[in-house]
Order: sequence, then C-alpha cells, then structure tokens
Amino acid sequence: MVVIPVELAGRSYEVRVAGGLLANIAQEARAFIRKPHVCIVADANARAHWGDSLARSLSSADIEARWYDVAPGEASKSWDSLARLTDWLLGQGVERGDHVFALGGGVVGDLTGFACAILKRGCGFVQLPTTLLAQVDSSVGGKTAINTAAGKNLIGAFHQPSLVLADLDALGTLPARELRAGYAEVLKYGVLGDRAFFDWLEQSGSTVVGLARAESEHAVAASIAAKARIVAEDERETSGARALLNLGHTFGHALEAETGFSDRLLHGEGVALGMVLAARYSARRGTIALADAERVTRAVDAAGLPSEIAALSLDCDGRTLAEHMLHDKKMDAGTLPFILLRAIGDAYLAHDVELADVAAFLDEQLQAH
Repeated sequence: MVVIPVELAGRSYEVRVAGGLLANIAQEARAFIRKPHVCIVADANARAHWGDSLARSLSSADIEARWYDVAPGEASKSWDSLARLTDWLLGQGVERGDHVFALGGGVVGDLTGFACAILKRGCGFVQLPTTLLAQVDSSVGGKTAINTAAGKNLIGAFHQPSLVLADLDALGTLPARELRAGYAEVLKYGVLGDRAFFDWLEQSGSTVVGLARAESEHAVAASIAAKARIVAEDERETSGARALLNLGHTFGHALEAETGFSDRLLHGEGVALGMVLAARYSARRGTIALADAERVTRAVDAAGLPSEIAALSLDCDGRTLAEHMLHDKKMDAGTLPFILLRAIGDAYLAHDVELADVAAFLDEQLQAH
C-alpha cells in the first residue's frame, strides 16, 4: 500500500492506494463510522460491482450500509439531484459529526462532497473513487460542484474529504474507453510539472492502461502525490499554483460544452485533446518547441485518446468554442488566464491571451487534418 498525505492546515488526510481496500472497508474506514450504520452514495454501476463487498465487510463489523443510488453521467450533477440527495441524508439523520461515503467516479464524488459541504453547514465525507480519473484527480483536493445551464462545475464549494481510498482492483471493472479517459489526467501531471514522469509514461503508458499492477500503482500514486503537493500549496486556487492543474481543461471544457457534456466526448478525452491544443497553441506563441508539442500529441495518440478536433465532427467555428470559455471559473476581471507550456514539465499561467487569437487558432485546428 502507498499512503499519500494531503497536508492542509489543521485538516490533513490520507489517500491510500492499494488493491483490496473496498473489500476491507470496515477496517480501512472504521475511524469515520461512529454509528451502527453508514450512508453510502453510490454510482449505480459502482454499486453493482462493489456493493456486496462493502456490505459484507461492514456487516462483519455490525454496521449497516444504507444506500442512495445515483444514475451514471453528468446529468446527475444537477440542482434536482442535489436537492433529492440532501433531503435523503436529512431523512437518514445525518449529523455534522458523521461521514457520508461516496462510491463511484467524479460525478458521485462531486455531488456527495457538495451535499456534505452544505448539509448542516458541513459534515464529513469519505471518497471511494472507482474510476482512474476520480482516483488521480477529482477525489483529491476538495473541489465539489454541480453543473448548471451556464456551464460545468460553476456551483460548488471547497470541502475536503476525511479519507480517500483508491482501490486499484476497481480499475479492472472499467470499460476500456473510461480507463483511457482517466489516463489523460495521469498524463497531465507529467506534462504540467514532471518531465521525468512524462518520459516514464511514454515508455510505460501502455502497461498502465493495461492495468499491470506495479505500473498502475506507481502511476496512480505519483499522480496523487503531485496533486497533493499543489493542493497543499494553494488549496483554494488563489496563488495560481493550483490553476496549473487545469492544463487542458479550458480547451477541453469548451469542447465538452459544444458536444453537450455527453458521451460524445468524455471529460478525460476533452482534457487529452485540450492538452494537445494547449501544447500546439504554446508552440504557435513560441513558448514551447514544436517538437515538444508533437511529443504531447504522440503520447495522447498512443493512449488511444483523441488528439484532433476534426474527429469530433463539430458544426461550429473557433469563435463559438472560444465563447464557451467565457463561462470558465478562472475568469478574473473579464480576462481568462490560460495554462500554457514553456516545455514538457513546465506549465505556466498566461494572462495575456486574447480570445480572438484563440478563436483564430481553433479555426485553424478545425480546418486541419
């Protein structure tokens, strides 16, 4: 087992990475269960795979599992879903000292975390991420949110979990496409701040996606450790350090918005394509070598992730995509900082990017290849 501490002032917690964590939940999370029952908010697919294992482990410790199922997909991150969940948690008598467990991917983690942030002005929660994307990204760091008609993740709160259990066994239940989408976030950590990790992924990425245990554990643990360091430095994204974690997301969210936040483009696929676009745009501005931008593209291609906008068959122009970016949470005083690259492993926050120039660049990408 690899244990990564997330060091925050007075609120530090552990992320544990290993196999068998969910099947041993009663022992792993016993410190966060203070009643003879625990509320578990679960993605319906995750519960189908892991519900019996969790229930058996809890039952062996005389703890009852009380389940709340959430439909898979971004549509569950809505006002209506939040209202139904908070009403259910109140009906279960959840108190401020209790912990709610979130079993599933980023959707369940975000929804549950936000519900716990506002329930009785804040109760605890434990993250049980079952997707690669959630294990290396959304389950760590305390960002919780729901979506609205105006955009993705625009209503939310910073609310840190008390424990994260990243069970590597859960990755074996994922569809191949979803596993690849999660790998995009792993690759992101190398591109934004760790060239040696990127070099390793160039050689070992196929074994990570193939779920070789040693390589998967290293990739997940290294990714979490990288995020933990940045979160500890800039928990609420005020200094600019944490904003670097959004590499690929500004372009990616625009593409997700244009595809209706649907399964036409999974979030991780949007991030992968967004990283390629960020690298190419950096090369266009002369801040990164074209050869490095091409390496990023090849790494994304090698993982079976999209690297060309043309593959999405979008019926729009660059201006339309750029306008989606106006709803980005990073907007500040009417300007939008972009996370760009000086080199692989050296991302920075650019405050001088004109959206008109981004629109022109995107027009070039839409017409290319």
